[in-house]
Amino acid sequence: MNTKHHSIKLILIPIFLVFISGCSTMYYKTWETFGKEKRDLLRDNVEDVRDENIEAKEEFKDALTRLKELSGFEGGNLEKTYNKLKDDYENCKEQANEVGERINKVEDIAEDLFLEWQAEIQLISNSAMKKDSSKKLRLTKKKYNSLQRSMNDSKKRMDAVLVRFNDNVLYLKHNLNAQAIGGLKSEIVSIETDVNKLISKMQNSIQKADEFINTLSE
Repeated sequence: MNTKHHSIKLILIPIFLVFISGCSTMYYKTWETFGKEKRDLLRDNVEDVRDENIEAKEEFKDALTRLKELSGFEGGNLEKTYNKLKDDYENCKEQANEVGERINKVEDIAEDLFLEWQAEIQLISNSAMKKDSSKKLRLTKKKYNSLQRSMNDSKKRMDAVLVRFNDNVLYLKHNLNAQAIGGLKSEIVSIETDVNKLISKMQNSIQKADEFINTLSE
């Protein structure tokens, strides 16, 4: 590696980390002027993840319905039906990206909140209050960890179903005829099973989000 370039990288990395940290601090300070603490921001973003999951669930249902309609195609404008399926897939993909971005935001805020909470506990001199606050932190973390696993599990399954939808969209693009559509029927049955499993995972994530929101509201 070029020594000069290596030295520059060593200088820029800490500067970049300070910049990111500064942006994060400014973000929280800005919201504090509106009366929102990290706890409020976490609750808001968990609500956003829940809402994005609800929308994504409907988008995936629509795409599955369109694929099933195409598999039973018996006449009419085949290309028009295919274009609608393609649009449904793009909507699913966009919604999945939204969910992923929201999850990342939740994880960032949760990490900052728990670090702040733990640090502030050390400043409490009253032993009973300190013990109670520590207990609430443990319980909140436990609920959050359950939510985090559920959110990421749902997102992974979402991505897997998107891959299958994309395979079918591309295949149909290259073979837009009745024979190709007929050959997809068994594949569609399998995709329907995957989508139903996905919806179950998403529903679980939505439920976990509601439970965590209630925990933060207590």
